[in-house]
Amino acid sequence: MLSYESISELYKTAEEQHKRIREIVLEDQAVQLEQPEEALIRQMDENLTVMLEAIDNGSKQGVKSTSGLTGGDAYTLKQTIEAGKHLCGDLMSNAIQMAMAVSEINAAMGKIVAAPTAGSCGILPGALGALIKVRGIPREEVVLSMFTAGAIGMVVANTASIAGASGGCQAECGTASAMAAACIVELLGGTPEMAAHAVA
Repeated sequence: MLSYESISELYKTAEEQHKRIREIVLEDQAVQLEQPEEALIRQMDENLTVMLEAIDNGSKQGVKSTSGLTGGDAYTLKQTIEAGKHLCGDLMSNAIQMAMAVSEINAAMGKIVAAPTAGSCGILPGALGALIKVRGIPREEVVLSMFTAGAIGMVVANTASIAGASGGCQAECGTASAMAAACIVELLGGTPEMAAHAVA
């Protein structure tokens, strides 16, 4: 079984078995959790549904935090993208907008997936949502890549910290960015070693 103590363990095990990181993680989690792989995939698919719904809900007009101090920026940015006035290109602009939408719906007490925490909840959905929208990555591929993301998060949680209270924003957002980077590389055809390097 995997120990989730190092990134090198993940990619070296995957390469030794001529598999992707997501494959060895899914197999390992099925054994550790004593559940069939299909059940774990369904659960991960439900997580993706929540992420995509958070993007949609956070992108609507009128979203405000419970304090009323923040909100509405994701909607404004979406309008800017749809008008073709964005500067960063379609992929990056959509990733930023989607990440912002999830963060704003979180502040408005909406439903999100903590990935790995509520404070960093927009980063992974933004990256994955943009790949689906702009690059047309199939949903089933995205769901499977989330097992890679989860493994990266577990390594950080086991060896450092994902808590902003103890590690600052970098613990939360840095971990979420590492999780997203590994997914992006894997989804675009990178090797396990490439995915591991993207985390660093």
